[in-house]
Amino acid sequence: MKSELSPLVDLGNDMESSTSVSSDVRNVFGLMLKILFPFFLLIAYFETCFVVPPGTIGIVITLGHVQAFSNGVHTKTPFLSELVYLTAKTQKLEEENEIPTKEGLNVRLDTAVLFRLDSSKAADIYKQVGEDYINLILAPEASSAIRGLTSESEAKALYSNGRNIMQETLLKQLKEKLKPRGIIVEDVLLKDIKLPAQLSKAIEMKAQAEQDAARMEFVLQKERQEAERKAIEAQGIADFQKIVSQGISPELLQWKGIEATEKFSDSPNSKIIIMGNDSGGLPVLLSADTQK
Repeated sequence: MKSELSPLVDLGNDMESSTSVSSDVRNVFGLMLKILFPFFLLIAYFETCFVVPPGTIGIVITLGHVQAFSNGVHTKTPFLSELVYLTAKTQKLEEENEIPTKEGLNVRLDTAVLFRLDSSKAADIYKQVGEDYINLILAPEASSAIRGLTSESEAKALYSNGRNIMQETLLKQLKEKLKPRGIIVEDVLLKDIKLPAQLSKAIEMKAQAEQDAARMEFVLQKERQEAERKAIEAQGIADFQKIVSQGISPELLQWKGIEATEKFSDSPNSKIIIMGNDSGGLPVLLSADTQK
C-alpha cells in the first residue's frame, strides 16, 4: 500500500517545488518591472517632449511627415519621430567670384550675402532640399546673379558710383528668386575687387592725370582771380586820377599857392620872397637863416 502511494507523494512534492520556483520568478520579474518601469517612463518622456531654443526651428519627421516648430516646448511621437534643428538667425555667405566684365576682363569680386530662413517655409525647404539648402540653392543663385549683372557692366562700375547701383540690383534679384523658396535675403555686399594689373595701372594713371588737371585748373583759377584783382585795382587808380585831374584847375593851383605864401610869410623866421616873372608864376620863398 505504501509503495502504491509513493509516486503520488513524489508528484505532489514536484508540483509544490515547481510552484515555489514559479513564484520566485514572478517576484523577480515584478521587482525588475518596478525598477525599469520608471526608467522607461523617463525615456519615453524625453522621447516625447523637446525644446526648440530661440532663433531655431525644430523639424520633426514622423513616418515621412515633416512638421516645423518654433521656439518653445513641444511634443512628438516617441521612438518614431526624428528631430532636426535649423537656425532662423541671420547668416552670412561669403564668396570669391572670378567674373567677366563687359570689356571681357576677368576680375575677382568678393561678395557677402546676408540671409535668414523663413520659419513658415522651413518644413517645405527640408522636404524639397534638405539641411544643405545654402550650397544647393543660395550659393548657385548668388553666383549666377552676380555673373549675369557684371557681364553687362563695365569694370569701372565696380569701383565707381555704379557699385551702389549694382548692390541694389543684386539685392532685388536675389530677393525675388529666393523668397518663394523660403530664404529671406537681407543685404548683398560687394566687399572687395581685384582688377587685372594692366587695368589697375591704367586706372592709377588716369586718376593721377585727373589730379594734375584739377591742380592746374586751381592754379589757373588763382591766376585769373589775381589778374581780375589787379585790373580792378588799376581801374580804381585810373578813376581816382581822372576825378582828381578834373577837379584841379590852374586858378585853384594859383590860389592854393597864394594861401601857402601867406602862411609862410606870417612865420617869425626871416625869408626871401622871389616873385614870378608873369602873372601866373607863384612866389618862391627862401629862408634867410644861416646854419651854424
